Amino acid sequence: MKIRKAVIPAGGFGTRLLPATKALPKEIFPIVDKPAIQYIVEEAANSGITDILIISNRGKEILEDHFDKNPELENLLNKNSNEIMYETVKKISDLVNLYFIRQKEAKGLGHAVLCAKSFVGDEPFAVMYPDDVIYSKNIPVCKQLINAYNEFGLCAVGAKEMPEDQIGRYGSLKVKNIRDNLFMCTDMIEKPKPDQVMSLYSILGRCVLTPEIFDILEDTPPGVGGEIQLTDAMKIIARKQGMIAVDFIGKRYDIGSKLGALIASVETGLRHPDVSEEFKNYLGEILLNQKGDL
Repeated sequence: MKIRKAVIPAGGFGTRLLPATKALPKEIFPIVDKPAIQYIVEEAANSGITDILIISNRGKEILEDHFDKNPELENLLNKNSNEIMYETVKKISDLVNLYFIRQKEAKGLGHAVLCAKSFVGDEPFAVMYPDDVIYSKNIPVCKQLINAYNEFGLCAVGAKEMPEDQIGRYGSLKVKNIRDNLFMCTDMIEKPKPDQVMSLYSILGRCVLTPEIFDILEDTPPGVGGEIQLTDAMKIIARKQGMIAVDFIGKRYDIGSKLGALIASVETGLRHPDVSEEFKNYLGEILLNQKGDL
């Protein structure tokens, strides 16, 4: 069955970026000239996704506003013959079919995904974490996972090896190489203690799941942090039938952290056709002439 739906759980408070996120959702923070969430929606659209459910919470109406049409702005740009910017702004509302609901209580990622049950129905679907903006030069990462699902008929997760001293902040996967960057995953654990680490591979940013995840989530008790963990539900599928771990080709940015957001902006700026050369020159000058009062 073709994967045409994606879920973006964007109900988090962005505590790692406070105080900036007190009033402005981290998903709307600009990376050069686009809010972070637009990069994720564009990745989905470029992967063949046609319908996206964004799960938000109170105070995040701005996400819906960003993807809505703005006739006044479009008319102004059109009137001023600013054709490039007119097409850029107009395209935002035409990327995919977008739907929004609120996660009424912050009960974790698993609970957020469970909120999408009626939207997903009986179809396989993608989950795209809003903290993870992933740059891929060729095949979008979401599409890489969809390709793995289509080949093996199994749920798929995006995975990367993490430094040993960081694995406890993420999760650990039990994996065996199939070929190249594809692995069979048969177990996983969220935020493992040192003696629980199965490998240095951890789920990062993207999953492709089947609807059976919802029945599992409904019976999943709170786990790490007192929240319903999506990993706790996915490990049941991994143990029962296996999942495909895709060591995806792409650069992942953790835009939920201060350093990650800065790195994303710098590296995206260095690739951006409008500012890359000037920005590269600026960085070169500032590093060569760095002073103590910078």
